[in-house]
Amino acid sequence: MAIIITDECINCGACEPECPNTAIYEGGEEWKWSDGTELKEVTLEGGVLMDANKAQNPVSDEFFYIVPGKCTECTGFHEEPQCAAVCPVDCCVDDPDFVETKDELITKKEWLHTE
Repeated sequence: MAIIITDECINCGACEPECPNTAIYEGGEEWKWSDGTELKEVTLEGGVLMDANKAQNPVSDEFFYIVPGKCTECTGFHEEPQCAAVCPVDCCVDDPDFVETKDELITKKEWLHTE
């Protein structure tokens, strides 16, 4: 399951540098699949191939946000999601819209960090 940042976020930014996948961005900031990963191209749903360096629209304009496709809950890096561990207001929680098994998270981590 990916992690989501709730609207209780105080925009302190403590979570952003902790993410090993660079999946956390400041509200309003565009993101890229290539940020913090080894990805050059990404195949989207429907088989559409996209340059991983292409800027994507922000998930949130108001609060820090996590890109679910890049979130591995720190699997393969740490024992627990580091964003949740450092969040002073406990707003980094499981995202029920993106449920993944441990094996799926490991596979995603390997995909994000292999050329």
